[in-house]
Amino acid sequence: MKLRQTTFDFDFSDEDANPPEKKQEQPKSVVVQQEPIEVDLQPIVLAEAAPVPKKSVRGRMKISDMAAEAETIEIPDDEALFSKSYYSIGTVAQMFKANQSLIRFWANEFDVLKPKKNAKGDRFFRPEDVKNLKLIYHLLRERKYTIEGAKEFLKKSKHADQKFQTIESLKNIQSFLLELKAGL
Repeated sequence: MKLRQTTFDFDFSDEDANPPEKKQEQPKSVVVQQEPIEVDLQPIVLAEAAPVPKKSVRGRMKISDMAAEAETIEIPDDEALFSKSYYSIGTVAQMFKANQSLIRFWANEFDVLKPKKNAKGDRFFRPEDVKNLKLIYHLLRERKYTIEGAKEFLKKSKHADQKFQTIESLKNIQSFLLELKAGL
């Protein structure tokens, strides 16, 4: 298909830059030229990408997603954990792969957690607090307790810490046995 391009050429002289006072205006000349142009009007085909499912960010997680997330937390073993006296809230948040605001919220909600605050107001968690956070994480994320339910559980159950340690040791044994089975 051939299209025509129209160009305009306006003829302006130097007199127009500094016009004299009360001079009668003369019409300006305009030259119009038309040149043929070759244009290829083929439709552009874009490669269609596979639709990306939109991940919902509202509401509660699925149990399977939460269990997978719970396995990814990186709390060091007791020897390494107790090697330092205090952990900053940023370090603790990285251990649990959570936001600092969530850790701060849990510290405000649960009486078991007693982080130290410096003069600036920064929170520093003792290794005992990190272990209690791990218990709270287990109750809220893995066992699906509500905040109020987890508070009640911690108040009523005197041996909650021992039960949690038993569960953790059984999980370690299970993972060891699964690795052993995979190696056979």
